[in-house]
Amino acid sequence: MIGTKPSGTVPATRVHAEGSVFAHRTLPEETPVAMVYDGTTHAVMMASPADIEDFAAGFSLTEGIVTRIDQIASSETIAHDRGIEARIWLSGPRAKALTARRRTLAGPVGCGLCGIDSLEQATRPLPALHRQGPVLTADEIASATDQLCDWQPLHDLTHGVHAAGFLLPGRGVILAREDVGRHNALDKLVGALARQGLDAGRGAVVLTSRVSVEMVQKCAMAACTILIAASAPTLHALRLAEEAGITVAGFTRGGSFDIFSHPQRLKNETRHVA
Repeated sequence: MIGTKPSGTVPATRVHAEGSVFAHRTLPEETPVAMVYDGTTHAVMMASPADIEDFAAGFSLTEGIVTRIDQIASSETIAHDRGIEARIWLSGPRAKALTARRRTLAGPVGCGLCGIDSLEQATRPLPALHRQGPVLTADEIASATDQLCDWQPLHDLTHGVHAAGFLLPGRGVILAREDVGRHNALDKLVGALARQGLDAGRGAVVLTSRVSVEMVQKCAMAACTILIAASAPTLHALRLAEEAGITVAGFTRGGSFDIFSHPQRLKNETRHVA
């Protein structure tokens, strides 16, 4: 049976220069999760089997299946021998829109990007967020990924998962979610924010990963205007961020960071950030 707990302990042999020793390792679980809308499977992702309701809500929002959390009429999580189903029922208008979207896809073969034709998905129009968003101090951005470390219990156990956190100006990181997939962690965070009635546009998303195209797209769909990452953005991700009006800070660690786009959301201070 596929695991439904986020981690498990297995035996291992630790090999080093002096020889080997028996050990135990706690490793992250990876489980197929099917997003099932109104009885039809839309996508299947490999994910950590935790916070599935947040995952379903966030995926629905960041993929444009719904535009507001109240357009999800109801949902439930069902565990099977081979994985987990997130069953989601949509309100009338959104259900019709998804049915029409499926109908246009009958026949063509894509590469499996969430059930949408791959080229269309990769270039989908994003909301324009140029005039929105909070302003952060350099210290708030520089310390963001360090703060996120305090919200990663699964990583502390396994050293094998990503995290996405939400930073509010003046308060720091107030919420985070973890997953084996960086996209899944972000979807779970977006879902958790929506389900708790928190406006993603009031703060910044903080990532343990690099910034890829999908991460910019998901932040734009969530109306979050600041993306802070421990690693690098891709060039294509930066082009999308510039167009959408999203501030991207990368290489955020050790008290420093690089601002790549829309620096107007960095508070004008005497501190110089190279």
